[in-house]
Amino acid sequence: MPAKKNRDKGDKSAAIADPPPAASEPEGPPPPEPRPPVRVLYCGVCTFPVEYCEFGSSLTRCKEWLHEHDLEAYSKYYSDEALQAKIGTLSLEAQSKLEQETAKKEAKAEAKADAALKKKLASQVTIKRIERNKRKHVTSIHGLEAFDIDLKKAAKQFASKFATGASVTKNPQGLEEIVVQGDVSDEVFEMIEGEVGILKGIPADNVEIVEEKKKKGGD
Repeated sequence: MPAKKNRDKGDKSAAIADPPPAASEPEGPPPPEPRPPVRVLYCGVCTFPVEYCEFGSSLTRCKEWLHEHDLEAYSKYYSDEALQAKIGTLSLEAQSKLEQETAKKEAKAEAKADAALKKKLASQVTIKRIERNKRKHVTSIHGLEAFDIDLKKAAKQFASKFATGASVTKNPQGLEEIVVQGDVSDEVFEMIEGEVGILKGIPADNVEIVEEKKKKGGD
């Protein structure tokens, strides 16, 4: 009897078939090849991508800059062949009008830039030494914004340089100025003269140091 049981078990194991192989999934399309990054050249004059300089107001100076820095790109956009392909379909009247509009736009931009430069050169930076109680002083700096100096960044630079407090406040005339704790007027002048940090583009002749003493009997 035991032998019969063994035979039965052997028959059952022999009757079990192996599972069918799993069907392989169809392969999809190969992944796309990575594309190289796009190279964008920005104009050093108008800051537009060089192919858009024509929409600015300084095309002549943009072309000069591009000719100096990237002759290949200059040839691509401003060679005789490129210009002919671009405006070849325009009538002579349309071409003349386009040139006049461009020249007018450039002249207007140059006049605006000249006016801004004259205003900047006529601006004055005042460094004021102000006496407080008990011979304590603060130093106020007014007029930096006329030279495109960020007042908050300048205040932070002064605070770091002199290890003291410095903040942007409004003076009695309602104009913004930087107030630094302590008498650092001479040092501030030297920083401006030496164009330290962000203090660039300020002629030393446009900077003056004045002193404001505490009035007797006043706070």
